[in-house]
Amino acid sequence: MRSIVLSLAIVGLGSLGLASLSEPARAVDRPVPYWASIRAKAMNARKGPAKEYPIAWLYQRQQLPLKVIRVKESWRMIQDQDGATSWVLAQFLSPDRTAVVTGTGLAEMRTAAGGEGNVMWRVEPGVVGKLGDCGGGWCRLDTGAGHVGYLPQDRLWGVANP
Repeated sequence: MRSIVLSLAIVGLGSLGLASLSEPARAVDRPVPYWASIRAKAMNARKGPAKEYPIAWLYQRQQLPLKVIRVKESWRMIQDQDGATSWVLAQFLSPDRTAVVTGTGLAEMRTAAGGEGNVMWRVEPGVVGKLGDCGGGWCRLDTGAGHVGYLPQDRLWGVANP
C-alpha cells in the first residue's frame, strides 16, 4: 500500500513538471483568432507553414503584437498591423498581450483613463508596450522604463477583439 501511494505521488509530481514545461506551448495553442506578441529578438516569417518555404519577412521587434489567424501543427499564420500575413513557428510567440501606438502625430499618454488625467508623455506611432486593462475607450500601456499611462483605445493596434 505504501509503495502505491509513493508511486502516485511521484506520478503526480511528474505531471506537474510536464505541465509547467508545456505552458508556453499551450498558451499560444487556442482557438483562432487570438492575440500574441513576438517573444524573440528576431523572427523569420515564411510564405508557408514549413522551413522549406521562403522567408517573407524578418520581424526584429520584440513584443510586437500580432493576430494569430490560423494554426497548422507548430506553425501559426499571423497578421501584422499592416495586414500582411505570413507563417511563424509558435515557439517564437508569447501569449503576453501588447499593443502598438498607431495613427498620425503624437499620442498623449495620461495619468488616468477618460482624458481627464494629466499628460505624462507624448508617444510616437510605432511605440510598443505591454497592454493593461481597457475600458471606456482607454487602455493602460506600459512602454517600459517607468512609462505607464493611459492612451485612447483607437490609437492602439492589438486591442480590439480579434
